[in-house]
Amino acid sequence: MERVLILDANQRSALAVARSLGAKGLHVVAADETRRTLAGSSKYCQETFAYPSPYSHPDHFVTTLASEAAQRGVKVIFPMTDITTALLLQKQEQLEGFILPCSSLEAFDRLTNKWKLHELAQELGIPIPQTVFVQQAKGLGEALSQLTYPVVLKPHRSRIWAEGRWVTAEVKYAHSAQEAERIVTAYEWLSRHPFLVQEYVRGQAQGVFALYNQSEPVAVFAHKRLREKPPSGGVSVLSESVEVNPRLAEIAHKILKTVKWHGVAMVEFKVAPDGTPYLMEVNARFWGSLQLAIDSGVDFPWLLYQVATGQTPDRIDQYKVGIRSRWLLGDFLRLGRLLLGDGGPGQGSQRWRAVLDFLHFFERNTRYEVNRWDDLKPFFFEVARLLQRFRT
Repeated sequence: MERVLILDANQRSALAVARSLGAKGLHVVAADETRRTLAGSSKYCQETFAYPSPYSHPDHFVTTLASEAAQRGVKVIFPMTDITTALLLQKQEQLEGFILPCSSLEAFDRLTNKWKLHELAQELGIPIPQTVFVQQAKGLGEALSQLTYPVVLKPHRSRIWAEGRWVTAEVKYAHSAQEAERIVTAYEWLSRHPFLVQEYVRGQAQGVFALYNQSEPVAVFAHKRLREKPPSGGVSVLSESVEVNPRLAEIAHKILKTVKWHGVAMVEFKVAPDGTPYLMEVNARFWGSLQLAIDSGVDFPWLLYQVATGQTPDRIDQYKVGIRSRWLLGDFLRLGRLLLGDGGPGQGSQRWRAVLDFLHFFERNTRYEVNRWDDLKPFFFEVARLLQRFRT
């Protein structure tokens, strides 16, 4: 039985991969900074182990990973986050003999470095929000003079390596020059690193999820977000499979083909009211709502495994549209924020409407992402982890 190792096993995407590959008869090993994990609690996982933090001890993480994987006879390693993917691509010489179903480090960098990505989009004639590239914080004033408010302050990466540690960087919004200056001064990833200043584009967030095999598409998928946590916009807690927008798919293909992409990617857009799709970013890894694609008939983890091991991937001509995926715990946390007035839809009857929507547990075509009758332990683990967080 072939053995696969899934990293970042506390991610929901890792659980989806474990269930997918385990159901296909593969021997699944899950690992994270803790031995007990979300994916590791699944019945489809046979082994688990803990590794040093890739965020604070990257070198030790790689050496431990190589040793543990070799001892267990692992063949393919699936990283789930930008950090672990980047580290494995940077240290490939230490992972000789293992298969990493990822693109080259150069291609990964061109997509995950937002500065480089937006420069690429400009070269290809792909619409992006009006953007000013700021090399140093002292150039902020000049950048602001070219845009109207509100503006978006976007770090050049979601994770930035600085002074021996990984810094988590976030997008910020400013409604005035004074607010923009305060934000840049307050956050290290803006004050000490390059960043982008962009116009704020109003519209609907849409995306194309894809698997490529040496620059050629194997499968594409799309969904729409119905509810998010926080309510103002963030992680999807209820989403629905939809047909792929041909225009978005064309743009995504142009980007992925140009960088000679190999592996999975999520290309995100903001579609303005006039229909213009503006490129936002590319996630060069599995995404949080991966289970929806699998439930809809596009088994990305299995397809990627087939590609990685030299097999002919299953042909996907179409998938089910209208399938919904609900992350119940995330939806519960979203409801709590609404009731507390944090980004909620309003007062009174609108809050009660949110409660009634949450209580629709048996809607047609809805699948639950984590809690599944045939594999309930991950849900219990998730709830226990949340309760422990509240106690501390």
